[in-house]
Amino acid sequence: MTPEFRNGMAFSIALTTFAFVVIAMVVGDGKQISEPSFEVVDTYKGCDIVRYAPHQAATYKYLLHCENK
Repeated sequence: MTPEFRNGMAFSIALTTFAFVVIAMVVGDGKQISEPSFEVVDTYKGCDIVRYAPHQAATYKYLLHCENK
């Protein structure tokens, strides 16, 4: 086995493994895609308090949404 062939095979295997890891991270288990990202949790002075859950994050962000009346 020549060194060029061995290096080419190692590179091909590494590249394929990297592609599978990236695809697995993007697709995930599918549960995150079906969950809503925004949810109204309360009100404050006539405005909605909206909880935002970014995908792949363990924290919540809160927004105050007021419509012009």
